[in-house]
Amino acid sequence: MTGIEKITGRIEADARAEAAAITAEANARCAEIRAEYEKKAQDTYWERVRAGVKECEDRVERMGRMAEMEAKKSTLSLKQDMVNEAFARAIDQVCDMPQDEYVAAMAKLVAKAAVSGSEAVVFNARDKARCGGEIVAAANALLAQGGRQAALTVSGETREIRAGFVLQQGDVEVNCAVEVLAELSRSDLASQVAAAMFD
Repeated sequence: MTGIEKITGRIEADARAEAAAITAEANARCAEIRAEYEKKAQDTYWERVRAGVKECEDRVERMGRMAEMEAKKSTLSLKQDMVNEAFARAIDQVCDMPQDEYVAAMAKLVAKAAVSGSEAVVFNARDKARCGGEIVAAANALLAQGGRQAALTVSGETREIRAGFVLQQGDVEVNCAVEVLAELSRSDLASQVAAAMFD
C-alpha cells in the first residue's frame, strides 16, 4: 500500500468514524426529540382525557340536577292535582249528601252566616225546589234558639251554584256557595290536605 492509499484510507476511516458519530448523535437527538414530543403528546392526550372526563362529569351532574328539578316539579304538579281532586271530591260529597244531612249542614251554615236574621236565602234551582224551605226553617229555629232575630226567607231568585246559598240583604250579598267556600278555605286547608295525603 502506498502512502497516498494509507492517507486516503485513514481520511476515509476518519470520515466514516465522524459520519458514524454524527449519525449516532443525530439518532440520539432524534430519539430525544421523539421522546420529548411523545411525552408532550401523552401529556396533551391525558390532559384532554381529564378535561373530557371533567366535562362529562359536569354534564352528568347538570343533567342530574335538571332531572331532579323536573322530578320535583312533576311531583309538585301531581300533588297539586291530587289536592285539587280532593277539594273537588269534597264538593261532590256535599252535593251528594243525603237530604236530611244536607238540610242540617246548610241550616247551621245559614244561621252562622246571617247577620241581621232577616236576609233572603238564594239557592240553586234544585235545592230551592227540594229543600230550600226546610233549610230556612231550620236556620230560623237555630237563630231563635240563639236569641237572635229569626226572619230569614227563601228568595224568589235562583243562582247557578252547585250547592250552598247566597244571603241577600238589600244590595249586600254573602256568597256561601260550596265551591266559593272551598276556594276560600283552600289556602288554609291545602297544606293540611297535602300533609294528610302525602306524609
